[in-house]
Amino acid sequence: MNLKPSTALRNEYRQVATLAKASGEPIIITNKGEADLVLLSVEAYEEREKMLDHRASILEAEFSRLAGAPTYSVEEVRSRLKEKYENA
Repeated sequence: MNLKPSTALRNEYRQVATLAKASGEPIIITNKGEADLVLLSVEAYEEREKMLDHRASILEAEFSRLAGAPTYSVEEVRSRLKEKYENA
């Protein structure tokens, strides 16, 4: 993780943007020595959003399973899919 003062956004925008894109890591922007903002490239942001969405869907499925929703083995799923394809 990189730290940059807020003046770097104004004076060195291109270098900061290039660093964000090249590293794929968050850049912490400071104001008066205190962490103020986080800067990410669009690609890194979208990748994080995908990961968080995926984790949320896994967590939702686990909550459903714990609440008693039916579960299926791999063999059961394959059998059901095979049956659907044969009847399609």
